[in-house]
Amino acid sequence: MKKIKEIAAGWNRVQADVKDSLNADVSVWMKIKRVVGILVMIIYRLRSVFLAVPVAWFALKLAAYNSEHLPEEVGLNLQSTGEFAMTISRELAVMGPLVVTAACLVLMATSRKAMYPWAVSILTLILPVLLLVSNIYPV
Repeated sequence: MKKIKEIAAGWNRVQADVKDSLNADVSVWMKIKRVVGILVMIIYRLRSVFLAVPVAWFALKLAAYNSEHLPEEVGLNLQSTGEFAMTISRELAVMGPLVVTAACLVLMATSRKAMYPWAVSILTLILPVLLLVSNIYPV
C-alpha cells in the first residue's frame, strides 16, 4: 500500500510539473501575442506615414529629374500638327505635379480612409513622366 501511495504522489508531482510547464508556455505565448498585437496597432495607426513616404520620395525624385531634363519652355496638349497648344515654364511644370501629389498626401493624412487619396497620389506620379515624355519625345 505504501508503494502505491509513493507512485501516486510521484504521478501527482509529474502532473503538477506538466501543468506548470504548460502554464509557462501559455504565459510566453500570451506575451508574444501581446507584443505582436502592439506592433500591428502601431503599424495600423501610422499607415498614412508608411504609405506616404515612398510616394513623396518618388515625387521628389521625379521633380529633380524633370528640373534637369525638361526644356526651358514646356509644352502642354500636343496637337496633331506637332505643336503644343500651350507652353509653361520649367519651374511650373516641375512644381505643379509635386503640389498635386502633396495635396493628395495631405488629404490622405487627414482622411479616415487612407487608401483612396493614396491611390490618387500614386496616379499623380504619372504627371511628371507624361510631361517629360511629351516634351522630349514629341510625336
